[in-house]
Amino acid sequence: MKSIQIIAVLLCNLFLGTTAFAQTKGVKKETIKVWGNCGMCKTKIEKAAKTAGAVKADWNEETGELKVQYKEAVTSSQKIQAAIGKVGYDTQDVTADGEAYKKLHSCCQYERKAVQQ
Repeated sequence: MKSIQIIAVLLCNLFLGTTAFAQTKGVKKETIKVWGNCGMCKTKIEKAAKTAGAVKADWNEETGELKVQYKEAVTSSQKIQAAIGKVGYDTQDVTADGEAYKKLHSCCQYERKAVQQ
Protein backbone atom coordinates (compact mmCIF):
# COMPACT_ATOMS: atom_id res chain seq x y z
CA MET A 1 0.00 0.00 0.00
CA LYS A 2 2.85 2.38 0.83
CA SER A 3 4.45 1.78 -2.55
CA ILE A 4 1.23 2.85 -4.29
CA GLN A 5 1.16 6.05 -2.22
CA ILE A 6 4.80 6.77 -3.03
CA ILE A 7 4.18 6.23 -6.75
CA ALA A 8 1.11 8.47 -6.61
CA VAL A 9 3.11 11.24 -4.91
CA LEU A 10 5.93 10.92 -7.45
CA LEU A 11 3.52 11.03 -10.39
CA CYS A 12 1.75 14.05 -8.91
CA ASN A 13 5.06 15.90 -8.45
CA LEU A 14 6.14 15.00 -11.96
CA PHE A 15 2.84 16.26 -13.39
CA LEU A 16 2.94 19.51 -11.42
CA GLY A 17 6.56 20.15 -12.43
CA THR A 18 5.75 19.57 -16.10
CA THR A 19 2.73 21.88 -15.91
CA ALA A 20 4.80 24.67 -14.33
CA PHE A 21 7.44 24.29 -17.04
CA ALA A 22 4.83 24.37 -19.80
CA GLN A 23 3.40 27.63 -18.47
CA THR A 24 6.75 29.44 -18.73
CA LYS A 25 7.62 28.09 -22.18
CA GLY A 26 7.31 30.81 -24.80
CA VAL A 27 7.09 33.59 -22.20
CA LYS A 28 9.47 36.44 -22.94
CA LYS A 29 10.72 38.93 -20.37
CA GLU A 30 11.66 42.39 -21.55
CA THR A 31 12.43 45.86 -20.20
CA ILE A 32 10.99 48.80 -22.14
CA LYS A 33 11.72 52.49 -21.54
CA VAL A 34 8.45 54.41 -21.08
CA TRP A 35 8.17 58.13 -20.36
CA GLY A 36 5.83 59.18 -17.55
CA ASN A 37 5.75 60.87 -14.16
CA CYS A 38 3.49 59.53 -11.47
CA GLY A 39 1.28 56.84 -9.99
CA MET A 40 -1.53 57.63 -12.42
CA CYS A 41 0.95 57.09 -15.26
CA LYS A 42 1.94 53.75 -13.74
CA THR A 43 -1.66 52.58 -13.69
CA LYS A 44 -2.35 53.61 -17.30
CA ILE A 45 0.94 52.23 -18.65
CA GLU A 46 0.55 48.85 -16.95
CA LYS A 47 -3.12 48.57 -17.98
CA ALA A 48 -2.27 49.36 -21.61
CA ALA A 49 0.49 46.73 -21.60
CA LYS A 50 -1.84 44.09 -20.18
CA THR A 51 -4.60 45.04 -22.62
CA ALA A 52 -2.09 44.41 -25.42
CA GLY A 53 -1.41 40.91 -24.10
CA ALA A 54 1.27 41.25 -21.44
CA VAL A 55 0.98 38.60 -18.74
CA LYS A 56 2.77 40.85 -16.23
CA ALA A 57 3.64 44.53 -16.37
CA ASP A 58 5.42 46.65 -13.78
CA TRP A 59 6.45 50.25 -14.55
CA ASN A 60 8.99 51.91 -12.26
CA GLU A 61 8.30 55.62 -11.81
CA GLU A 62 11.91 56.43 -10.87
CA THR A 63 13.68 54.62 -13.70
CA GLY A 64 10.95 54.82 -16.35
CA GLU A 65 11.43 51.12 -17.04
CA LEU A 66 8.52 48.83 -17.77
CA LYS A 67 9.29 45.20 -17.03
CA VAL A 68 6.91 43.02 -19.01
CA GLN A 69 6.34 39.34 -19.51
CA TYR A 70 4.34 38.15 -22.48
CA LYS A 71 3.71 35.05 -24.54
CA GLU A 72 5.38 35.47 -27.91
CA ALA A 73 2.58 33.50 -29.57
CA VAL A 74 0.03 36.07 -28.33
CA THR A 75 1.69 39.48 -28.57
CA SER A 76 4.98 41.29 -29.10
CA SER A 77 7.00 44.16 -27.70
CA GLN A 78 5.91 46.30 -30.66
CA LYS A 79 2.20 45.64 -29.98
CA ILE A 80 2.64 46.43 -26.30
CA GLN A 81 4.48 49.66 -27.08
CA ALA A 82 1.83 50.66 -29.65
CA ALA A 83 -0.91 50.21 -27.03
CA ILE A 84 1.04 52.35 -24.56
CA GLY A 85 1.50 55.01 -27.24
CA LYS A 86 -2.25 55.06 -27.92
CA VAL A 87 -2.93 56.07 -24.31
CA GLY A 88 -0.43 58.95 -24.53
CA TYR A 89 2.96 57.67 -23.42
CA ASP A 90 6.19 57.63 -25.44
CA THR A 91 8.22 54.42 -25.37
CA GLN A 92 11.72 53.66 -26.55
CA ASP A 93 10.41 52.71 -30.00
CA VAL A 94 7.01 54.40 -30.28
CA THR A 95 6.05 58.07 -30.10
CA ALA A 96 2.69 58.55 -28.41
CA ASP A 97 -0.32 59.89 -30.24
CA GLY A 98 -0.25 63.69 -29.79
CA GLU A 99 -3.97 63.98 -29.07
CA ALA A 100 -3.79 61.22 -26.44
CA TYR A 101 -0.82 62.99 -24.83
CA LYS A 102 -2.77 66.28 -24.64
CA LYS A 103 -5.62 64.47 -22.84
CA LEU A 104 -3.34 63.23 -20.05
CA HIS A 105 -3.83 64.81 -16.65
CA SER A 106 -1.45 67.75 -16.12
CA CYS A 107 0.71 65.80 -13.65
CA CYS A 108 1.08 63.05 -16.27
CA GLN A 109 2.31 65.35 -19.02
CA TYR A 110 5.97 64.42 -19.00
CA GLU A 111 8.79 66.02 -20.97
CA ARG A 112 8.48 64.43 -24.42
CA LYS A 113 11.41 62.50 -25.84
CA ALA A 114 13.78 64.51 -28.07
CA VAL A 115 12.51 63.29 -31.46
CA GLN A 116 9.05 64.63 -30.60
CA GLN A 117 10.12 68.27 -30.07
